[in-house]
Amino acid sequence: MVSPGRSFLHHASLTPVAPLPHSDAMDTPTEDLSFEEALKELEKIVAQLESGDTPLQHAIELYERGNKLRQRCADRLDAAQARIEAIRLDGEGNPAGVRPFVAG
Repeated sequence: MVSPGRSFLHHASLTPVAPLPHSDAMDTPTEDLSFEEALKELEKIVAQLESGDTPLQHAIELYERGNKLRQRCADRLDAAQARIEAIRLDGEGNPAGVRPFVAG
């Protein structure tokens, strides 16, 4: 039991956590990354966050960066999907041209 006038933190054994190594990739604006670069960095961030060893403030920063990377990947996939064309066939099954890809 915690005695009056003393907080729980006085009794907790807190060991300092060494800062995680800084990555130059985190300095690169997400809009300058290719899909592959963004995905690779996002995978590293997820691994760091899942480890549970990241100090809270750094975890928040990683989460924010990861969210930007996730959006960058989604935007790049949407752009790629918009450029995909489906081959249009005529009544006899022969190629007759192309039309934009429609998901669904």
